[in-house]
Amino acid sequence: MLRENLSELMALMIIAREGSFTRAASQMGITQSALSHSIRRLEERLQIRLLSRNNRSVALTEAGEKILQTLAPRLEQLESEMSSVLGKLQGKPSGTIRINAPKQAVLRYLWPKLIVFMREYPDIAIEISADNRFSDIVAERFDLGIRLKESLAKDMIAQPISGPLRMIAVASPKYLKKNGTPRTPKDLADHNCINIRLPTYGGFYAWEFEQDGQEFSTRVSGQCAFDDSDLSIRAAVDGFGIAYTMEEHVEPYLASGELIEILAQWTPPFDGFYLYYPNRRQHSEAFTLLLKALRLDRE
Repeated sequence: MLRENLSELMALMIIAREGSFTRAASQMGITQSALSHSIRRLEERLQIRLLSRNNRSVALTEAGEKILQTLAPRLEQLESEMSSVLGKLQGKPSGTIRINAPKQAVLRYLWPKLIVFMREYPDIAIEISADNRFSDIVAERFDLGIRLKESLAKDMIAQPISGPLRMIAVASPKYLKKNGTPRTPKDLADHNCINIRLPTYGGFYAWEFEQDGQEFSTRVSGQCAFDDSDLSIRAAVDGFGIAYTMEEHVEPYLASGELIEILAQWTPPFDGFYLYYPNRRQHSEAFTLLLKALRLDRE
């Protein structure tokens, strides 16, 4: 039964991954009509509906989800091992590696190394999903992810790709001249602070501080709120309040004097970004090569 359904199951996995018949067909190098017929044949043989379709989207049914939850990791491993074997036979590594990471980590730490890596290995394809959600890389079928060390699950293998980082509070000289400079985090209650809404949970991010080894968080309020750190920085530069962001994101503004750091003694460094992935028994050659290329000590 598996032999006659294998190619269709692979197609189902790609459709679920891409969320679109059009994108899946393009990736597989076949027409959308041929792909649709392939899935229909699979559903007829299994006598169960696997996909829910409409004019705008496609999604797995409950049955399709259960089948892929069981088979997708094995199919992906088979696909990866096949690419690795073919790469060795052809004398060149190949395959696709899917990565989930925050946009800023991609731009600052991942992309500069990927430029060199992809030029060296043109047959290895890299797919990046850049967002700030706390994604389950196993359930969403990513090969690896990048997150802050404090956010990593304990059962993941991890390696650092950045040094220590700092979150800092900043404001424009114009704002501080008009409203004064807060001396402690408690003073933020009397200031216009720029909130960041968390993409995963939907609530506002609580600003985190530390003194004498004691960590605590502060809820702030103000006229502006965003779900993007670049916009919160822009609002701070324009004088709309105090922003709380990664120090590395505002380095140019600090250097130019457009922003001033405040409460510096309350924001010590912490462990930075880590690359992480599930503990699998065997990885493809392409995956192993990428891990070596992304090691922090290669900078």
